[in-house]
Amino acid sequence: MDQVFEKIIKEREQSSHVQNEGQKHKNFIDILLSLTHQTIDPSDEQSHVIDRTNIKAIALDMIAAAFDTSATIVEWALSELMRHPRVMKNLQQELDSVVGMNKLVEENDMAKLSYLDIVIMETLRLYPAGPLVPRESTEDATVHGYFIKKKTRVIVNLWAIGRDSKIWSNNAEEFYPERFVDKNFDYRGHDFQFIPFGFGRRGCPGINLGLATVKLVVAQLIHCFSWKLPSNMTINDLDMTEKFGLSIPRAKHLLAVPTYRLHGEAT
Repeated sequence: MDQVFEKIIKEREQSSHVQNEGQKHKNFIDILLSLTHQTIDPSDEQSHVIDRTNIKAIALDMIAAAFDTSATIVEWALSELMRHPRVMKNLQQELDSVVGMNKLVEENDMAKLSYLDIVIMETLRLYPAGPLVPRESTEDATVHGYFIKKKTRVIVNLWAIGRDSKIWSNNAEEFYPERFVDKNFDYRGHDFQFIPFGFGRRGCPGINLGLATVKLVVAQLIHCFSWKLPSNMTINDLDMTEKFGLSIPRAKHLLAVPTYRLHGEAT
């Protein structure tokens, strides 16, 4: 990994020498490089500077955090789609209509796929990437009659909020994407019944990257392939047990058999 990040950093350093700084579009690494050897807080004698090792560590955090959570959400989405053929059919029909059968789904198709949006929202409602969000109270507070002392560690259970029948009606445990139709929910924590990426200043910084990754991968898997369970399994045989951790992956990985469904010209 160190060699990979070293190569990336060197490429950005060389690029900054070749192109005019005012014309070059800066990416995440460029911004970190511009901060190297600058004191983060000049008023703090203990403040540190960002060096090459720090840049690699931050980049590793960004990649590692996105890899596991995105893969988990994709696996849950595909699992639920296989358990609900009606939803799978609706999504494939939208993909066939918007994208067609002669090409692959591309990133610029995402804005036109409204049914895909609610499928991903429903997946994140039931299987938030981070089920528990820790916070520390900055002052004494009373919430719904409960006194919370300053500096109390509070754990917000996003998994339980997403399955609360008082919020989502009696079918809260059911995978039903249509519940989000005509609902203008925001991923960024403005609607507290739906906060799969956390909320506030310490919400997930990778919302846009994570959503783009998950939507594109799910769209391509469903558009390119028809799916069935192996060994004559039925949807009732599919084990949906969760494994508790920082994320909530499947206890047993999904095993599914793909059959290519696009026309031969698609590559």
